[in-house]
Amino acid sequence: MDMLDKNWLTEGTIDFEYKKYLLLAYLQQAGKSFDEKKLYPKLSELVEHYQNLKIFKQEKLSVSKDFPKEISKLDFEKFKVEYKQIFKDDELITEIDSIVDFALSEIEGKLGIGKELYEEVEDKLEVFPVGIIPLRTEEGYFFLSDFLKKLVNVYYFQISMFENQQEKFRGIHAKFLFNYNISISDSYEKVKYKLMEQNTHLPNPATYAVEFKKSFPLPETMLPIAKRSLVRFISTCST
Repeated sequence: MDMLDKNWLTEGTIDFEYKKYLLLAYLQQAGKSFDEKKLYPKLSELVEHYQNLKIFKQEKLSVSKDFPKEISKLDFEKFKVEYKQIFKDDELITEIDSIVDFALSEIEGKLGIGKELYEEVEDKLEVFPVGIIPLRTEEGYFFLSDFLKKLVNVYYFQISMFENQQEKFRGIHAKFLFNYNISISDSYEKVKYKLMEQNTHLPNPATYAVEFKKSFPLPETMLPIAKRSLVRFISTCST
């Protein structure tokens, strides 16, 4: 199973063995992607499923705590009153709880594999500016270099700020422009100068190089991690 619906837990038949089959089939595909060094979109999907399950458990616990209680025992010698929950899980909720506990454990294991792969990829890359960094760094170009393939992919990027109730965060949009083979004649600086000549609306563009010392699948691994690393690098330099 390549995809797992966001509402897989509660949609369709609520049966432990059936849901276990669905989950394990999906996790098998995720594991296959990680074996092929393909991080996305499976890593972000797993994180979302894991967080949704955690939220479900927290919400259920909150409802259970807030549910009315009845007195179960009066101890007048110790001036103590004991209570018991009126709220009891029915068979359906108990089945869902079993599915959730199983799913959290299994997904956590796959997330650990994904995290190891992410760290392996990050360890093989370096981000640095090309030329002088301008004051305006939210728009420009970056060079994604694959040393083993001797290939450079050139992208135009824009960084936007998003905000929700909890925090602010940056998002990045990247547009592929062209690629070229690594050579002495085509240095980053020379290619940057050509870009400046062709695109006069960016007379002094923020330009960066993201170099990978090991090859990984480009769309599923190198590009998404390059974008995340670039946003983090720019954010760190601007603070």
